[in-house]
Amino acid sequence: MPKTRLKTAFMTHGHTAALKDGRVSLPDYEFDFEEVLPIPKAFRRMVISGDFEVSEMAMTTYLCAKALGAKMTALPIFLTRGFHHRAIVARPEIGAPKDLEGKVVGVNRGYTVTTSLWARAILTMEHGVDLSAIQWMRTGLEHVPDWQPPANVGDFDDSASLEDRLASGEAVAATGILTAPGTRPLIDNAFEVGLAALRDRGFYPLNHALVIRDDVLAAHPDLPAQLFEGFSAAKRPHLGALKAGQVTEEAEIDQVLRAVMEVQDDPLPYGIAPNAEMLEVLVEQCLAQAIIPERVGIEGLFAPGVRELVG
Repeated sequence: MPKTRLKTAFMTHGHTAALKDGRVSLPDYEFDFEEVLPIPKAFRRMVISGDFEVSEMAMTTYLCAKALGAKMTALPIFLTRGFHHRAIVARPEIGAPKDLEGKVVGVNRGYTVTTSLWARAILTMEHGVDLSAIQWMRTGLEHVPDWQPPANVGDFDDSASLEDRLASGEAVAATGILTAPGTRPLIDNAFEVGLAALRDRGFYPLNHALVIRDDVLAAHPDLPAQLFEGFSAAKRPHLGALKAGQVTEEAEIDQVLRAVMEVQDDPLPYGIAPNAEMLEVLVEQCLAQAIIPERVGIEGLFAPGVRELVG
């Protein structure tokens, strides 16, 4: 019996490559890949028109879209995660994070972009910044078009780049970018600070997961478990090679994973249980930052059949 083909979009990383080159396959399904670069374009297409049956999806995009009735359900397969202390740059007059209060801060792309969500979370959780006292100015569209921003979120027009607005002082800082002329990282030694947050309190932000369109989930209730097992099998040899120093050309994400291995054995744990604490923080920050209207239970975000799995 032929396998069911699934129109699919996800990034090629060392830990997903085996699913794309055929070293790992699913018993009853095969992928019809569309390579979408950059991958956030796939998120927006998935939200607006359900272009894919299985797709990578930013966690904040998913929470936001789900709250507005999007017909998709996530799997606790967290394809990317990392540290976002470095994703805040500031002009010289900003000496400390609290100095941002009462000022205009640019946001690269949309307010609900996951990197900026975590950057703002760091500002408030680690530095006591009142996020509501800042005027956040977006430079791009949200992935979820129907989402309505809070009063302190506005839009820059396209007459100047975010870098130019920083240079002119129209914005004193920005989230979601790593460098800009005339600015510095707001948090010194950001990567080391991120690793310290992981060591000290388990703070290891989740970025992207995998989602399935709900009509596909209804038609194929065994699909979530097969995907979970497939993605878990795909990551193991790559992480083993990374730990053994056998990856000769490390991508940026590999460098993060290798550093995390010094703190915990598996730098990409899949499943709800090993990620429950960070999922709760994610929901809490989405609520506090007005990205979702009400608290949601983390188990209800994920498909039946995989809620108890760990990979």
